[in-house]
Amino acid sequence: MNIRETGFEPLTEEEKALENKEWLEALEYLLGEQGKDRSREMLRMLQNHLLTKGVSLAEATLNTPYRNSIPTHEQPRYPGNIELEQKIENIIRWNAMAMVLRANDNGSGVGGHITTYQSAATMLEVGFNHYFRSRSEEYGGDMLMVQAHASPGVYARAFLEGRLTEQQVNNFRRELGDGGGLPSYPHPRRLPDFWQSPTASMGLSTPTAIYQARFMKYLENRGLKAKNGGKVWCFIGDGESDEPEVMGTINMATRDNLDNLVMVVNCNLQRLDGPVRGNGKIIQELERSYRGAGWDVIKVIWGSEWDELFSRDVDGVLQARMDRAVDGDYQFYTVSDGQTVRDHWIDGDPRLEELMKTLSDEEIRCIRRGGHDRNKVFAAFDQASKNTNKPTVILMKTVKGEGMGHSAEGQNTAHQKKQFSAEERIAIGKRFGIPMSEEAMAEAQLYLPEPESPEAIYLHEKRHQLNGYLPAREVRAPALTTPDLSLFKGAVEGTDRAQSTTMAFVRMLSGLLKDKDIGRYVVPIVPDEARTFGMESLFKQFGIYSSEGQKYKPVDASSLLPYKEAKDGQLLQEGICETGAMASFLAAGTAYANFGVPTIPFYVFYSMFGFQRVGDMVWSCSDSMARGFLLGATAGRTTLNGEGLQHQDGHSHVTASTVPNMKSYDPAFAYELAVIVREGIKRMFEQGENIFYYLTLYNENYPMPAMPEGIEENILQGMYRFKKNDESGMKVHLLGSGSLMQEVLKAADILQEHGCSADIWSVTSYNELAREAMEVERQNMLNPENSSKNYVEQLMESEQGVFVAVSDYMKSMPNNIARWFPDSFTALGTDGFGLSEARPELRDHFEVDARYIAWSALVGLYKKGSITQEKLDEVRSTLRIPTMKLNPVSL
Repeated sequence: MNIRETGFEPLTEEEKALENKEWLEALEYLLGEQGKDRSREMLRMLQNHLLTKGVSLAEATLNTPYRNSIPTHEQPRYPGNIELEQKIENIIRWNAMAMVLRANDNGSGVGGHITTYQSAATMLEVGFNHYFRSRSEEYGGDMLMVQAHASPGVYARAFLEGRLTEQQVNNFRRELGDGGGLPSYPHPRRLPDFWQSPTASMGLSTPTAIYQARFMKYLENRGLKAKNGGKVWCFIGDGESDEPEVMGTINMATRDNLDNLVMVVNCNLQRLDGPVRGNGKIIQELERSYRGAGWDVIKVIWGSEWDELFSRDVDGVLQARMDRAVDGDYQFYTVSDGQTVRDHWIDGDPRLEELMKTLSDEEIRCIRRGGHDRNKVFAAFDQASKNTNKPTVILMKTVKGEGMGHSAEGQNTAHQKKQFSAEERIAIGKRFGIPMSEEAMAEAQLYLPEPESPEAIYLHEKRHQLNGYLPAREVRAPALTTPDLSLFKGAVEGTDRAQSTTMAFVRMLSGLLKDKDIGRYVVPIVPDEARTFGMESLFKQFGIYSSEGQKYKPVDASSLLPYKEAKDGQLLQEGICETGAMASFLAAGTAYANFGVPTIPFYVFYSMFGFQRVGDMVWSCSDSMARGFLLGATAGRTTLNGEGLQHQDGHSHVTASTVPNMKSYDPAFAYELAVIVREGIKRMFEQGENIFYYLTLYNENYPMPAMPEGIEENILQGMYRFKKNDESGMKVHLLGSGSLMQEVLKAADILQEHGCSADIWSVTSYNELAREAMEVERQNMLNPENSSKNYVEQLMESEQGVFVAVSDYMKSMPNNIARWFPDSFTALGTDGFGLSEARPELRDHFEVDARYIAWSALVGLYKKGSITQEKLDEVRSTLRIPTMKLNPVSL
């Protein structure tokens, strides 16, 4: 049968109505007799049949009507005392607002946000009273991530619970205040016993939540955590969903069947400056995205006041109007009076006019959105908590600034509302029923119910029923025993066989994975570059983690190194998703606190695509006090040859220097790497320091020397003398790092030919040297009567001559420590963009090869008067150093 879009006799409206009635009656019969699953099966079959006939639905089939997903008759009975919970919520709303007002009344200008929490208060209170469960012996514990701008409400609740003092609350955004203060947003580093995860960089809480939930399953499947439950509850804003990290990571949650994850999107329809989707519907847009990604989507749009109207909407006219209105309209209704709303809503439709007659103008104006209705919120949370095999997202419609009056509710300026007049404060206090004088309201005083009041008793009882208070962060992981350096025997003893530091690391990692004490805690992470880094041998030995195991036979099954996925696999293969891989690092690096398991993450990535790609996530790791190792492989702007501008990294160590608790190293030899890795394990997982490491690994092969005796501490401090030249001649000191140490060794031979005696120093970390030197400088400033010398000054105390430092990174690294050297200091580095070229040509271009290192030393000697112009001209000719050359920075 050839169906065409035209050529059929159109039905009359009566005929359409009759036909529609017959179809609906048939569906009702099917639903009543055979249930939901069979009804879905039939609809899917009908749709597929149309598709086989070439008929596709023009509009998305991923949207449901603009109404609550859970019908009224399926709502569970609310288990709490609604009246008492409302009183508690109002007190918390008041104190959350008062906290911000008081912080600004003192003239400090520290800011704060009021309206976000007011929109999220009801949903959070339903969660705190009935769903958010703390850890116990029987239950794994929930993780709670709230919108950063809603933090005053969480503080206000903790104040009622007695977990925060009045002094702390009064010092909101004044962390250095007497008696302690509170940070602006959720920052575990600032409140390490309180916040579980940072959420202040909007968009990052979503991948954080997804990968925390996934890591929880990883630990369970590997037997490192009991399968005793635990959910991740993550609250974000609808405007925040525009961040690419949000939509870009939601597919992972479905692939791994993360039924332990609940995302709640606070859809108050407003972002910081105005509507999220004034001309559209953000809830419908998000529904399509999440449903398309395979999530269970629950919409909470309308409050209970609409239920009776829906029951009388037999013709669907009310639903049609709801579907037609855009978010800009709904925001307009929030700020308008009842009559204006009625006229705009009816829009000349007599059927709607008749339907709305039962409501007064005031009732129309006060109809609540679903996110402010406890019954609707509870029903959504109930369904989400029982969901299995897939993640859940709840799209909760609210009003930004709910309860704050006309100057804030739904206004485009709501986000910036940080002050209220005395009259507005009094009106809000009375609206909330706060039992205090008008004078106290005008001063925005905090209100704390008596300990024996019904509100206080109820508040604590509910939390005790849920195992305790949240959010809460508790470190309870056991300390690990640091392996002996003999575990890395091959690296320590060295080898004449050429190998890269990347290869040396992979062998160390393999040894750690096999270690009987800590091996099971090691978590290798790669973003689809394992073969690039020579890590494919780990596939078969330790398996790639997959929540579903391996349902197929890999094409390389018969090879020595097959691609092996396993439900208890140890390696996290994250695909081409640096944000996801970094989120896995964060989850593994904080498992010691969140799950009581001291996992040791080793995240190996293209060094260029670390800090530059996910620098914000690195900062979040720092805030979270994550522990572990970040390893920038294929490092160095000239060592990674051929790849070009976007791949060749010459500045990740500069970026690493901006992270206060990150220890960054650029090792040249395998034994340096071994010493650093062992020390990192000791400091982080035995001694419990809240630090993490960044190490660069290179792909250039060269012989690895044996470790000299007694230099372990020097390696860790950042610098040691690798080779001393006692022969007579003009004294030169060459400082090398990473792969360019090989050029330094060649340069020393060149200088020897020209009568120079070169000592060679290995600099493992310019950042560590600079930090130590600046700390000594600071102490000397504070205590000038007891001045001391920094580590570099101590090393160089009896040295003289010319100093030349070179690395495959920017010149700013060695220049950070230049002023503490006793004589002429020249820094060579790779400032500028990378190029697609071979390694020798790249090093010539960036002026960091052996020729330029030797030449720089000789120029230093010339400036000191140690060699003549004639000698310098002779060397220039021999080394082929041009007098005119393009500056690498300019290309």
